[in-house]
Amino acid sequence: MSSPKPHLKVRRGIIFFDFFGNLSRLFWLERQIDEGRHTAQARDEGNLMDRMERAQGEHCDTAVMTAATVTGPGKIAVKSHPLPQPGPGQVRLRLEGCGVCASNLTPWEGPEWMQFPTEPGGLGHEGWGIVDALGPGVRSVQVGDRVAGLTYHAYATHDLADENMIIPLPSALDGLPFPGEPLGCAMNIFRRSEIKAGQTVAIVGIGFLGALLTQLATKAGAKVIALSRRPDALEMARRMGAAHCLTLDDHWRIIEAVKELTEGRFCPRVIEATGKAWPLDLAAELTAERGRLIIAGYHQDGPRQINMQLWNWRGLDVINAHERDPEVYLEGMLEAVAAVMDGRLNPAPLYTHRYPLDALDQALNDTRDRPEGFMKALVTY
Repeated sequence: MSSPKPHLKVRRGIIFFDFFGNLSRLFWLERQIDEGRHTAQARDEGNLMDRMERAQGEHCDTAVMTAATVTGPGKIAVKSHPLPQPGPGQVRLRLEGCGVCASNLTPWEGPEWMQFPTEPGGLGHEGWGIVDALGPGVRSVQVGDRVAGLTYHAYATHDLADENMIIPLPSALDGLPFPGEPLGCAMNIFRRSEIKAGQTVAIVGIGFLGALLTQLATKAGAKVIALSRRPDALEMARRMGAAHCLTLDDHWRIIEAVKELTEGRFCPRVIEATGKAWPLDLAAELTAERGRLIIAGYHQDGPRQINMQLWNWRGLDVINAHERDPEVYLEGMLEAVAAVMDGRLNPAPLYTHRYPLDALDQALNDTRDRPEGFMKALVTY
């Protein structure tokens, strides 16, 4: 049985949620509002001092931050900039790190529409860290809180976030990376896939996202067929629980292999997680009649031609599992925290490559080139 869907509400810029009492150990996340007054759980003086000390890192003692700027195709500059000050309803984060997203690769190549240089820290949107300053009117968090957030200049030691665009992280995750945005993306895709125990699920493309979905589907009781062109990615899929692993090479060979594995029925759920044209075509071929084809790949390189006759004949439900509503992103991020805490999700083995900020160019190049064993790059500060 899948976990209950958390209910997230945003009122007066403050996030709070509940799991109908089913995850009582996560109640430390709750933020309540009473007649416009925020009431937080009491903290003793010692804990408050610990939190304040944690917030006073080496970067907080200066009036500058360090940020990377993409100056042209395949080029970065790392410089000091004035430390940003949070405005009303904002917080400043002293970032611990930021994940590198494959969606950065097209801007990194320098297409015609891309404008250089980027803003300091620009393109980075998978950051996590410590709240080190509050803007006027902020009441739902305190200096020293560890959070993940939806921010968009996170290739930097500091970034600003709206108060209602961050989620708190439990102390059990202290010291562990938590790129909340992609973890939340995986949870949102999984929810929209409606995977059930006993189903056979094909996941086409085993990168960071595909590996997370393999783990989630397996924990939900599904049998996963993982497909990737990289042997090391297929080995990771096995670690994540995949029942079968197929090399993503020949179109017709793969179709016949999946047909045999499913006794001619194909898969009631197929997730395409590459963002490329051929794997999308293949994913449709692997989807059973009245099955669900979930598009999780980020298709950035122009129009797609699809086999509409096949989609019609099989009566496929096609789900574009991308989200743009910030509240839905935050809901997924909260679900990711819950999934990590209860053991349904363990992203730690997937954080395979780490880089300092001045090696962001190498991190982006490795995300593109996928060296042996690569799954996910983190830039840490």
